[in-house]
Amino acid sequence: MPTFSAPDGTRLAYHVIGDGDPVVCLPGGPADSVYLGDLGGLSAHRRLIVLDLRGTGQSAIPEDPASYRCDRLVDDVEALREHLGLPRMDLLGHSAGTNIATQYAARHPRNVSKLTLVGPSTRAIGTAITAEMRLELAQRRKDEPWFPAAFAALEAITEGTGNGREAIAPFFYGRWDAAAQRHYAGSQPGNKEAVARFAAEGAFRPEATRTALAAFEAPVLLLAGEFDVNSPPRAMAEFAELFPDGRLVVQPGAGHYPWLDDAGRFVATVVEFLG
Repeated sequence: MPTFSAPDGTRLAYHVIGDGDPVVCLPGGPADSVYLGDLGGLSAHRRLIVLDLRGTGQSAIPEDPASYRCDRLVDDVEALREHLGLPRMDLLGHSAGTNIATQYAARHPRNVSKLTLVGPSTRAIGTAITAEMRLELAQRRKDEPWFPAAFAALEAITEGTGNGREAIAPFFYGRWDAAAQRHYAGSQPGNKEAVARFAAEGAFRPEATRTALAAFEAPVLLLAGEFDVNSPPRAMAEFAELFPDGRLVVQPGAGHYPWLDDAGRFVATVVEFLG
């Protein structure tokens, strides 16, 4: 397993999957990057450099727990770029990892050739996704057999009276089948402290980030699942408008993990964008 040293000395690991021009990939969570797999076969077209965020996967637990904060993880990405010897890099983030990727693009715009945000989170830009928006989107799954229990759980969470993410898991997948259930079981964050400190006070500076993104010249792809209650397409359209060269693609029938729901369509979209 290749490793490199973060600016604070923490030893970080990364996975190299496939061949071709590299794409640096940042997982969400913070969770073990194994849940990304090879992004539905993207590794047949590009060499994936998948970072294990500090305290997850094969990366070391840092001495300073405050370094789990999202804005500080940007320094780890820059250290990885320098370690790889890349003057500029294609950067891909998923879910919470898009907060790191977005802040990296804001801070190091000249080091990014193309930016891909899959199932983006909006914390870094300060856009609130309303309960109404999530519930309205969830209603589109009302004919699914699991819908009544999952929707009740989602309502409780949006009202602040529940916190059972497992109960709403079906909403994150285009198909709640055995494969999706196995994937969900293997994709949950294991380092609770990393999760708790990721969004600690000071982790995000939305106004400064928005200002920086307005001047970000590299092409940006935002890829959202049609049914993704985490990243509703309507909110993603607003996100895409922050970039001078931002493009939103909504993948039909997909949830929060579009490479699982339709690998062929996902890979074709990303490969066409990356060129």
